[in-house]
Amino acid sequence: MKPLALGFGSLLLGLLFVSYEVHAEGGSCPPGYYPIGGQGTMGCAPMPGNNNSPQQQLQTPQRPAEIWQDRYGAIAIDDPRGVLGAATGMSTPRSARQAALIDCQNKGGGDCWVSTPFRNGCAAVIASMAPSYVVADDTAEKASARGMSTCQRSGNQNCRVYYTACSPPVRVQ
Repeated sequence: MKPLALGFGSLLLGLLFVSYEVHAEGGSCPPGYYPIGGQGTMGCAPMPGNNNSPQQQLQTPQRPAEIWQDRYGAIAIDDPRGVLGAATGMSTPRSARQAALIDCQNKGGGDCWVSTPFRNGCAAVIASMAPSYVVADDTAEKASARGMSTCQRSGNQNCRVYYTACSPPVRVQ
């Protein structure tokens, strides 16, 4: 076996390494960190490649997932009398239909029927010289445009948007 010859530089590097290991393992720095600073001042720095640095640990908490509840609406009409009843923001389709029928009857409708129930959207009533048209869609603008188009394609005169209503979903978280 050959004796190992070390130069002063190698010896100094070896002593620093031993000193570092002893100091770091002595509990002065948490795992994954190494001591920095000189005589009398001591600090710890993350070892290269350490993903547990304080900056990475203090990330902004993620927002909880959004939770939405459906909302329902309905339009009830008595076309011969020109009476319209509406309900919006209801929690069930059945309650929306019942509320729209009651609203129509309370306004003088005798033969009210639910023309268009809708969920998380809007409805538009298009009036003309002939029977009215009720259309549901994502927005009041889309429902109105579709209803006007249907009314005009049918050859009716004086088509106009008479009423719009919306029942957007409600965020609960």
